Amino acid sequence: MILQVSAASAITAKHHYFNAEACYYKLKKDNNRQQYRHNWLTCIKKFQIVYREHPSDPWAPAGMYMAGKMFWGLYRNSYRKSDKEKALNILGRIIKFYPKSRYKHKASEFIRTIKNKNESAAYSRNNKRSEKTQQKITRTTLQHKKKIELSATVTGIRYWSTADYTRVVIDTDRKTSFFYKLLKKDTVINKPRRLYIDLSNSKPGQGLKTFTPINNNLLRDVRTGRFKPDVVRVVLEIRSLAAYKIFSLKNPFRIVIDIDGSSNDLAVANKDLKKEKHRDSNALRILVDPGHGGHDLGSAGYLKNVYEKNINLQIAKKLVKKIEKELNCEAALTHNRDRFITLEGRAAMANTENADLFISIHANGSENQNIYGIETYFLNLATDNGSITVAARENSTSTKNISDLQSILTELMQNTKIDESRHLAGLVQSSLCNHMGKHYQRIRNRGVKQAPFYVLLGARMPAILVQASFLSNPRECRRLTSLKYQDNLCEGIVKGIRRYITISNSFAQIKKFLHYMPNRETG
Repeated sequence: MILQVSAASAITAKHHYFNAEACYYKLKKDNNRQQYRHNWLTCIKKFQIVYREHPSDPWAPAGMYMAGKMFWGLYRNSYRKSDKEKALNILGRIIKFYPKSRYKHKASEFIRTIKNKNESAAYSRNNKRSEKTQQKITRTTLQHKKKIELSATVTGIRYWSTADYTRVVIDTDRKTSFFYKLLKKDTVINKPRRLYIDLSNSKPGQGLKTFTPINNNLLRDVRTGRFKPDVVRVVLEIRSLAAYKIFSLKNPFRIVIDIDGSSNDLAVANKDLKKEKHRDSNALRILVDPGHGGHDLGSAGYLKNVYEKNINLQIAKKLVKKIEKELNCEAALTHNRDRFITLEGRAAMANTENADLFISIHANGSENQNIYGIETYFLNLATDNGSITVAARENSTSTKNISDLQSILTELMQNTKIDESRHLAGLVQSSLCNHMGKHYQRIRNRGVKQAPFYVLLGARMPAILVQASFLSNPRECRRLTSLKYQDNLCEGIVKGIRRYITISNSFAQIKKFLHYMPNRETG
């Protein structure tokens, strides 16, 4: 029987395959992501969609082959027998159900390779040690070996700093528990104020620096070393401190320390700003962040070889030019070329650049190609599952990790500009959708939403994340690749920023007027 495949079906199956392939290459390039099982399963599910929803499509055996290949890769990391069995099962089904496909021969070769490796491993195990010798290994030795294998390695210290703010990040290769304490200044032994973080079941990496000089108004330096055989201690020597926050992020695991200075530090910072050249004291400084970059592709487009990172960078560059031209504001990018920047690094850059507004540009994605529209986010607790899913995708983590973060988010958001960010998000969203609606049909306003985005966490100014349109939707993917559509998106965002500045200035003038207005009872 000859199977008839419609053009629409072929395009859909092909799109699913390239979407899954993008997930595979993203995982393949990131060793840290490969350590977590859910990252493998996420990509496998995408390949499974290809042959489960389109079993008669020519792309079905290709998706099946990659699913089997990824289960084998997962087995090489997990050593779960069930993962290996699933790999063999899927590859065997290609031979059975797609005998005329070229993937039949590839599957046969893959199965032969797997079985040969199993035989080689069995031979090696049988010749390692005699049973009598194995019994001499004590339980203590086994437990010690397991502990060493599971210990975290501290791989590096990163920091961003200004006169009144410093963010320090401790990088590790896996999750571990940690304890911190602020020590008072000890004049007897001539010790300054110190904040230390002890990482349990950890060891220093080979390239880890033991001393990182900072030498600003807040911190002298950061020292790192082995405090106990299984504890790494990181010590921040403090010059001035008003407040600090410590939290961890996942995939990969890292510990973030935000240090805020006192009012004296703020005065010094303002003095430094006045000395800067080319800085108009009346002009707002806006930092625009193109989401993703480098090996982080972001969402895969409906069209082949269209990835979010490239679309975001194109829009962000246009937006910076429009802001400078139409609003007479200073505007800059977190990066102006295709390169990877950590999420916590982007918020830190906004702080160290003394930005007045922070706008992160993204394009949305969904497994449902029919979903389309524009939405704008600000940092807060997520109120619906959809927002949690979007935050998980943008944070490159799981929805469970988002739920864990939400439990400590309230404390982390103290002194952040939540109300101002909500106001900015509302004005940008409405202006953007109204402007796009005048030029295009089927523009859907998906509203202002809130979620715990890593990229906004710790920003000290009004900060929003714009999901311009859905790359997974055929119509909006084509539009996002259009320079005219990108220009209109930027124009809509600029209109929203202009409204925010106008309203904010009006409130500031009213507040100033009320402050200087004579008291009726006394004046």
